[in-house]
Amino acid sequence: MVILFGILCVILVFCFCSALLRWNEVRYMRKGLPQGTMGWPIFGETTEFLKQGPNFMKTQRARYGNVFKSHILGCPTIVSMDPELNRYILMNEAKGFSPGYPQSMLDILGKCNIAAVHGSTHKYMRGALLSIIGPTFIKDQLLPKIDEFMRIHLSDWGNKVINIQDKTKEMAFLSSLKQIAGVESSSIHQPFMKEFFKLVLGTLSLPINLPGTSYHHGLQARKNIIDILSKILEKRRASQETHLDMLGYLMSGSENKYKLSDEEMIDLIITIMYSGYETVSTTSMMAVKYLYHHPKVLHQIREEHFRIREGKKLEDPIDCNDLKAMKFTRAVIFETSRLATIVNGVLRKTTHDMELNGYLIPKGWRIYVYTREINYDPFLYQDPLTFNPWRWLGNSLESQRHFLIFGGGSRKCPGKELGIAEISTFLHYFVTRYRWEEVGGDKVMKFPRVEAPNGLHIRVSSYSN
Repeated sequence: MVILFGILCVILVFCFCSALLRWNEVRYMRKGLPQGTMGWPIFGETTEFLKQGPNFMKTQRARYGNVFKSHILGCPTIVSMDPELNRYILMNEAKGFSPGYPQSMLDILGKCNIAAVHGSTHKYMRGALLSIIGPTFIKDQLLPKIDEFMRIHLSDWGNKVINIQDKTKEMAFLSSLKQIAGVESSSIHQPFMKEFFKLVLGTLSLPINLPGTSYHHGLQARKNIIDILSKILEKRRASQETHLDMLGYLMSGSENKYKLSDEEMIDLIITIMYSGYETVSTTSMMAVKYLYHHPKVLHQIREEHFRIREGKKLEDPIDCNDLKAMKFTRAVIFETSRLATIVNGVLRKTTHDMELNGYLIPKGWRIYVYTREINYDPFLYQDPLTFNPWRWLGNSLESQRHFLIFGGGSRKCPGKELGIAEISTFLHYFVTRYRWEEVGGDKVMKFPRVEAPNGLHIRVSSYSN
């Protein structure tokens, strides 16, 4: 009798789950939509997406084609793996697309962050951002700070085993904070870093504000970071001192034509920290890994950096002319970004009902412009799974239509050159000072973020020619 009751319960649960899944499918069944599955109510297919990552995408594409529907990260979503359609979406935001990032990311990064706004507001905020991370500001203000920071930060890495993942995360965070807050960075970096790491984790989570959830911790971290930055703004206004850093430039009334409120300034600073931290730290870590496994690449990048040091005194910093000379280093950064796929894609949202590739997409649906597979397309990149920086030299790959590593259109990553400057400076001091070997065979996961769950440990020793 007990066994019979148990079997009956199992059957009832199965029937209920099947009915629930079917109800959710019918709920989103509209004429003209691409094929696909919607998963569970509220949660959709988020769990499968986050756990299986690229395999989930490949399975759905095999079943439904390059464009299919799903429900991920709390929203009905059209996933596009079509290169031409992806390019059209990225290059034509004015034709009915707005930012479509997860609600958790928008809530935690702030309503004024550059990923949340569009139209004239986006143009204005982007202009304000470029005023503090553009080529002139990099040359005059940021590169000297980056060089000084990297020179000191990497000075004691020798003759020990280090977790390069932790080191590059700390490096990216502290370097960015120094550029933003200058002299105050040394006094606020510990409380800021603690909150910032919580904020990062919260941006890629379901927007369920319950104690203990990543989303809840992210919101609390945002409040604490706002408090830290607000106190700096208040203190600086009271002292009326001049500060040659990002925050100082944003606050200056005469030099800066972009007049931002405190809320806009803080959201812009959080955006700079968030965007730069993720890409710079991960690309730096993976470059170290790839260089170790490809001795010929390591040999050539070392030659490039030792040539740059020729004629310089030991204490001489690298400058913009040196950065321009780092052509192979730039190729290594691009190839690392491509092969590791630091960014899997971008999100847009429809502002009205529209037709795309023969499909009718309802207003308010998210479109996931999934660019990951483009990086491994053998028609675009010969031997795509091979780490080959030479592919970027002399053939204008960076200007090709399918080059979407840094996004495209009006939302192409504005911090691209600043990130390249930071990673190049890090590699300059790392490869000219040290040799290294991996210890422990630590595993690296590549979705939804590129990370080593148990760290990536290397034994570092001093390098001598």
